[in-house]
Amino acid sequence: MSTPLALPSARTTPDAVEEQAWKKAVWRILPILMISYVMAYLDRINVGVAKLQMSSDLAFSETVYGLGAGIFFIGFFFFQIPSNMALHRFGARRLLGILLISWAFIAPLTAFVTTAGQFYAVRFLLGLAESGFYPGVILYLSGWFPTWRRGKMFALFATAVPLSGVLGGPFSGWIMEYFHQHGGLAGWKWLFIIQGTPSLLVGLLVLWLLTDRIEQAHWLSAEEQALLTARLREDNARQPAIASAAWQSVFRSGKVWLLTFIYFCLIAGFYTVSFWLPTLVSNAGVDDVFTVGLLTAIPYAAAIVTMLLASRSADRHRERRWHLAAIAVLGGVGMIISALFSDNLWIAMGGLTLGAAGALSTLPLFWSLPTAFLGGATAAVGIALINSFGNLAGFLAPWMMGLLADLTHSTLTGMLLISATLFVGAAAIFFIPGRLVNR
Repeated sequence: MSTPLALPSARTTPDAVEEQAWKKAVWRILPILMISYVMAYLDRINVGVAKLQMSSDLAFSETVYGLGAGIFFIGFFFFQIPSNMALHRFGARRLLGILLISWAFIAPLTAFVTTAGQFYAVRFLLGLAESGFYPGVILYLSGWFPTWRRGKMFALFATAVPLSGVLGGPFSGWIMEYFHQHGGLAGWKWLFIIQGTPSLLVGLLVLWLLTDRIEQAHWLSAEEQALLTARLREDNARQPAIASAAWQSVFRSGKVWLLTFIYFCLIAGFYTVSFWLPTLVSNAGVDDVFTVGLLTAIPYAAAIVTMLLASRSADRHRERRWHLAAIAVLGGVGMIISALFSDNLWIAMGGLTLGAAGALSTLPLFWSLPTAFLGGATAAVGIALINSFGNLAGFLAPWMMGLLADLTHSTLTGMLLISATLFVGAAAIFFIPGRLVNR
């Protein structure tokens, strides 16, 4: 019996055909996913800039704002696992496109809220609509790229977050300042309308451009499809037994729940920066809304550089834990600096830049951990479980920041508490065995 010709090992330098195929996959998939995430993230966090006008117009306290910003993640929580199971069964293209189109109709409704209850309701519905997007993309990319390429892929996708801050901060400030009272609507109302509706077009592009599996990619040759499929099959064969176990085992896995706890700690820092950055810049002495938007772009730009460098280094050295822990600690230290020197604009900005560079860069490195040992249906459930429970910190952290700000008339206590949470998460990372994730 003849022996099939073996493909080169995953650790050897890929030939020109394979490398070209990977480049095709990246350029076909990543741009549309990044644009989608920019839309999602802007709709999620633009309440941070809108707050500078919205809270006074509607007489919302810091607690009301924090609860409204965070209640997004209660809706986010409920649909995570069903959404990812549907994606695994029916494919990413349809589900991701439908999610984008649905939140294109929900996000602009925020412009018309007049009470705290209405604000909470719209934010809850927006969270419900966006709930399946991020874990769905993580699962989708895991079905296209092997472990040793995922760190870079997750990082490229996740740069949509700081990119949305770099572009969205100044753009949001400009909308609020120059559209204020245009057509009788306040600037913050125009912000939600203008930034919410483009997701409809992006959703249609997703339905048109994405393919669910490698073998469906008509833009790859048969040889390229075979190479990429073989690489993915080799990688899946190396995954531990949990990848092929019954998906119910995910709920009994101590490693999955440990990762959920770590993610909870990281998300607390991530969304504290995301929702409160404009307020922190404003508290440092900047009154002009457009200038606040411009200054918020600086920490986000630093996060792009940190995210790409850290993920590239982690992939090159095939080391995940120390890289993730280091940038989590960097985020916590930056937050402490910004909190202690909140009355000095330039020192506070330096601290916020370090804080954003660290806190916002944790997510792509984190997702290299569970996808290293979860596969198939267990990946769909595991990723959704980690993301849904972990993102509850996105509810608790902004609400707690607002509550503490009302009680103490300062953001210092809240920022110190979130920094401590990042340090705890960084320490917990080392309970994950290196041999499981350092691939």
